[in-house]
Formats: sequence, C-alpha cells, structure tokens
Amino acid sequence: MGCLIRLLGLCLWMYLASLSFISVGAMCARVGEVEKGIVLVHGKCAIGRIDDDFVCATLDWWPPQKCDYGKCSWGHASLLNLDLNNKILLNAVKAFSSMKIRVGGTLQDKVIYGTEDNREPCTPFVLNANEMFGFTRGCLPMKRWDELNSFFQKAGAKVIFGLNELAGKSIKSGFAVGPWNYTNAESLIRYTVRKKYHIHGWELGNELCGHGIGVSVAADQYASDVASLRKIVQNEYRGIEPKPLVIAPGGFFDADWFKEFISKSGKSADVVTHHIYNLGPGVDDHLIESILNPSRLDGEADTFRSLKGILQNSTNKAKSWVGEAGGAYNSGHHLVSDAFVYSFWYLDQLGMSAVYDTRTYCRQSLIGGNYGLLNTSTFMPNPDYYSALLWHRLMGQRVLLTTFYGTKKIRTYAHCAKESKGVTILVLNLDSSTTVEVNVDLKFNKLPRSGVHEPARREYHLTAPERNLHSQIMLLNGKILSVNSAGEIPPLEPIYVDSTKPITVGPLSIVFAHIPNVILAACS
Repeated sequence: MGCLIRLLGLCLWMYLASLSFISVGAMCARVGEVEKGIVLVHGKCAIGRIDDDFVCATLDWWPPQKCDYGKCSWGHASLLNLDLNNKILLNAVKAFSSMKIRVGGTLQDKVIYGTEDNREPCTPFVLNANEMFGFTRGCLPMKRWDELNSFFQKAGAKVIFGLNELAGKSIKSGFAVGPWNYTNAESLIRYTVRKKYHIHGWELGNELCGHGIGVSVAADQYASDVASLRKIVQNEYRGIEPKPLVIAPGGFFDADWFKEFISKSGKSADVVTHHIYNLGPGVDDHLIESILNPSRLDGEADTFRSLKGILQNSTNKAKSWVGEAGGAYNSGHHLVSDAFVYSFWYLDQLGMSAVYDTRTYCRQSLIGGNYGLLNTSTFMPNPDYYSALLWHRLMGQRVLLTTFYGTKKIRTYAHCAKESKGVTILVLNLDSSTTVEVNVDLKFNKLPRSGVHEPARREYHLTAPERNLHSQIMLLNGKILSVNSAGEIPPLEPIYVDSTKPITVGPLSIVFAHIPNVILAACS
C-alpha cells in the first residue's frame, strides 16, 4: 500500500511539473485526425499480481431449450451434450497450456450427481416454466463425468467444479434455509478422487449471495456450509497434495454480505468469487454505446476496489477471482457480445480487475450463448478468443501502475512481460475517428534507453475489417485470424517497430506492445 501511495504521489508531481508540455504536446496536438498522448508506466514496484493462468472460461449446464427474448442461443453447448471430440474445441483450450475452466452456472444448484449411492433417477433437465430457473432438476451421469475429465486431461485444463449449494435446503420467502446436505456432493468428490481426476477447485453455489438470483442464502449459513465443504476436501484428499481450492460464493457483489461471509468463513475459503454483468440485459440495443463509454467502463472499479479492501482488512488469506463474467446477462447479444466490439469491454475488464489484485478472471462462456469465446455452432473462435490468448501469452503476473495523459478515449494497462524481458502495454482506442500516437515514459527503468541498436518493439494490432464493430472476424496486424482445415489455432505473430517511435493506435483498435529492452525494478 505504501508503494502505491508513493507512486500516486509521483504521478501527481509528474503531471503538475509537465502540464505545459502535456497541454500542447499531448492533449491538444492534432494533425487532422491524429492526437498525441503519453503513457506513464511506474516501474518501481508491482501494484497487484495475477495467476499465471489468469484467463479462465466457463462451461454451463443450459440445455438447448434455454431461450432469452425469444431466441435460443445455447444449442449443444451444455456440459451434458457438448461435442468433446471436436478438434477446434480441444485445440482452443490447449493453446492456453493451462486454461482454468469453471464448470457451473445457474442450474448447478439443481444438479444431482449420478453416483452409485444416489437413490434418485438420473434424468436430464426438463423445461418447466413453473420451476425455479425454468427447468426441473437434472442429473450428471458418471459416464459423462468420465468423458468430461478425459477431455480436460487432454486439453491440459484446470477444472473448477461448482457444487449444488441448495441440496437439503427449504425455500421460504425467497430464502434458502437450513444446512447444506452434502451427501451427494461428497459422493461425487469421493468418486473423483478414486478415479484420480485432477480438480483445481471445488466451488459451492451460484449467485445465491446478497439478494440472490431466484433465491438467497444468509451469509452466516453460507460460511457454515463452506466450512463443511472444507472438511470434506481435507478428508477425501488426505495424503494428496496439493489439495483442491475451496471456492465461494460465486455471486454478485454485495459489500455487507461479502464482509460478513468473509469474516465468518475464517480460513474455510481459499478463493472468494464474484460475478460481473455490468452492461445490463442482452436485449439492450445500446450495448455498443456502453462499451465505448469510458465512464461506463470505469464504474466496475468500485466493486474491485471494495472487495480488495474487505479482503485486506480480514484475517484470512483468501484471494479474489471473477468467477463468471459475461458483460450482458441473459446470454448476451448476437453480433455484439460475440463480435469484435466486445474485446474493448473484455480486455478492459481483464486490465482493470488485475489492477485490484484479482487473481483469475472467468469469462462466460468458453462456448454457449451469444457471449462464447467460441461459436456455439461451428466452434470457430470469436474475436474475444484471440484477445484472451494474446493476453495470456503477453501479460505477466506483476501488474504495473499506468497513467495515460491525453484523450479519455484511450485506456491503458501494463504488466511485466510474460516469460520474457521487458514490459507489455495494452492500449485500447475507443474513438471511432482519431488515431493516437502514444509515447511511452517508463519510470524506474534500470536500463536507460540509448536509442542505438535497441531491440525492436513487438506490436500486435487488433482490428475489425473496415472497422465494422459487429464483425466476427479479427484482424491481427491486418491479417485475418482463422483456424486451418485441421482445426489448429493460427500463430499470433507481431510486427517489429523501432522502439524510439510512438505506439500508433488507430481508431477503434487494440494494441499489445511488448517492449523487451527495459529492466524495471518491479520486474527484476
């Protein structure tokens, strides 16, 4: 915290000392539709950390009959019917080397596990408008669980499985009361251990915290239920290390509820998860305006900041994750949440959450709905898939404080480079007509830049064809990204630019810039 305060003080001093320069050279300089700006990267110490496998995606339970606003967008993307033999699906996950996959969603609290000691029929979800969430209870057969784990192993995925928190509870006036009946969940965990399936984390419940979606569980009862899960994990994984993480509550942030839950759960939870759908309903026709509005994007910072503060002031050592984030709820919006424009929201979320020490960010969804990283029908990667993959390969674990001087339509984030020297800067240009030339100012650089024989900067420019925000095609440095006939993910190659030149960010474009020829104190 002391480091952050000092860096903010330095930032203010730099700003005041250079006002005359910035006002002319950055904020007001225009040649036609070109502006200049400065990105100041503070390299003395990191202000946050992310997991090496920060990028995460979800797989959901929704059957084909799940429809929103008269449109049914889930197809065969459910955990129960997804084609696990599809080559593109396998290669898309393998490309991340160790992608976290969160298995869960709204219907997880209505799932029965078809273990040997389960006495109920193992039947699929059935559409029923009179049931909570619009479906009856459904069952996960152990044969399907075996198939899923075979896929996860082949893909190198780290699995987070969401358990049914409503088991054994009675519903009274919108509240689920009583202790968690963990018998069926314990049976699934025991089966999983016996089969030697690797589970990275067990998460309890989905969107039952605070006011809840459909129904809610009181914070003190939730803390007690998580303690029960902790005991099960300790017992069933006795002699096995590392043990899976215990994760909760997987819902929308409510400061009072989260504060009580974190206080009363003690050391039971390793990770505290929250969900984000800050753009509103998928049916909204003004989603693009929200995505390109800097003030709207800034709004979610309050959630990250508040949760970080609660965790810092608690006695436990739980970490914060975004357990599910789709931006626009009710399955998103076709040709918005599965199109190029969504990368502005998505990458801004990744950058912003990392600043506030969020260790993992799970995107809803890997496939399914209108917000999948992969197309629900063809499995072809949507633009956000490539944005996520570039982030994963370029942005390291240490987060750097970054300040941009210039137009408010530019968003910037910086991390120590991943698995290489230097720093990687992410620049988002929300402006539809202005090119911005971004000069980079690195503070606490141990290797002064001489301008002679410097290694070239590696740049990755992401654009849509003809700046069509609704396009489902992503261009990298002007070339279309697409899988080949074998279903292989294309290479993501940079262009090389003179490090002494500014980063040129075109209208409605995104740039990752890896600067290798620097040694920042924070990255040493």
